Amino acid sequence: MRALMPYPSYRESGVPWLGKVPAHWEVRRLRTVAEMRISNVDKLTNENERAVSLCNYTDVYNNDRIRIGMNFMKATATADEIERFRLQPGDVLITKDSEAWNDIGVPALVESTEEELISGYHLALLRPESQKIRGAYLHYTLSCAGVADQFHVGANGVTRFGLSQNAIKSIWLPLAPLSEQAAIIRFLDRADRRIRHSIRAKQKLISLLEEQKQVVIHQAVTGRIDVRTGQPYPAYKSSGVEWLGNVPAQWQVLRFGRVISLATGYPFKSENFAKSESDMRLLRGINVAPGRLRWDEVVRWSAADTDAYSEYQVEVGDVILGMDRPFIGSGIRVAMATENDVPSLLLQRAARIRPIKERLEREFALSILGSRNFLNYLSPIFTGISVPHLSPAQIRGFCIALPDITEQRAIVEYLKSQMKEVQFARERTERQIDLLRECRTRLIADAVTGKLDVREAAAALPEEPDDPDAAEADCPEPEGGDDDRCDRDRRTAVPATQEEATS
Repeated sequence: MRALMPYPSYRESGVPWLGKVPAHWEVRRLRTVAEMRISNVDKLTNENERAVSLCNYTDVYNNDRIRIGMNFMKATATADEIERFRLQPGDVLITKDSEAWNDIGVPALVESTEEELISGYHLALLRPESQKIRGAYLHYTLSCAGVADQFHVGANGVTRFGLSQNAIKSIWLPLAPLSEQAAIIRFLDRADRRIRHSIRAKQKLISLLEEQKQVVIHQAVTGRIDVRTGQPYPAYKSSGVEWLGNVPAQWQVLRFGRVISLATGYPFKSENFAKSESDMRLLRGINVAPGRLRWDEVVRWSAADTDAYSEYQVEVGDVILGMDRPFIGSGIRVAMATENDVPSLLLQRAARIRPIKERLEREFALSILGSRNFLNYLSPIFTGISVPHLSPAQIRGFCIALPDITEQRAIVEYLKSQMKEVQFARERTERQIDLLRECRTRLIADAVTGKLDVREAAAALPEEPDDPDAAEADCPEPEGGDDDRCDRDRRTAVPATQEEATS
């Protein structure tokens, strides 16, 4: 990559965002190089129609490649719909409707397909004209930020955004000759596989660091070791709780509700949400991530109408627990409010936990709720439930092993010192992943807009297996989390239900 250079000569493209392109390239409207078909097939099952597999919005949004073996939705369609919207290798699908303007125009390349896999509702099917453009090249081009921005500008709507057929067909594309497109695809495919491989390896490292962190927390908050000596306690007793096991003899075993004050949020009506940044933030369950509160998706309430809700004010040091889907792949959705999180008001389906002074340290409470013990407590409760919801009674009923306040403080200090190195390693690894993703984005943009000539580099690449996943076989996919996606790096997540979107 270090040897990549610009093309020998350039000319003005006539498109302001694109600037100059290689002198022998064209700049074309999408309508001149691909046929577009807008599917109207929804996730329904009707009599007298044929069974099909449906590639829908989330399949495209969460994966940039459509392949055999994905878990497609089952539906039915007429013979005419099957004929018109059946997917073929080389097709490109894009999202044409969304609740967020920057989720418009997300592309996915169809690499392999079942016989009866068809394009679903809210998608546009783009079928490249084989003598003008290759599907993989079109996919990479639509992934380029400059091209994608044309979709964002063309989107219409207020609460839901959509692209008209003309807006899709009218976007400008930089177009290399067919032979050159093949070289660009070869080069980007190779670079993409290597970058993904590196990202997956680093995500695996993050999973291992999180596992190490959980082991340390578990040993400390359950008394497996005395943090003051580094050795087990002299004597233990049965806790009487199967998943808690034996605890230090001098520790108490009691219900969590005896040492906390618990409140849940107010059911603020979504139709009355405010939009000004000067209005009060509402802290929803969706804002609670393992170990932190995040504000990338914010709703607000009128600042002039907050006095009546003072009992729902969040304070620095409050422990906040997400009550819908309380645990995800990367941990328990519990965090402590900091200066950056106030002022805010607590919305329903989020719990505010305030420990009773001189009985329970806030940081110790946070460690308990983020530990394996709480997960062990929740797992049998939610077995078989597709969307787990935690109740205040279930939070209060959690059994804990509690040392005296002095020992709690010693444990808190011990965990802070132990977590520093783990947290530093995690943040460094996350930054490396961000840089790899930035590199991937920039490399695609430079290649498909002609800023870099990759032809010689592509010709020098060794042959690789036909299986696009072969290079990643020795680097398994990490367990799912709140943002552990490698195939598609998106700015926002699609809520599973409307309830989650508002809570």
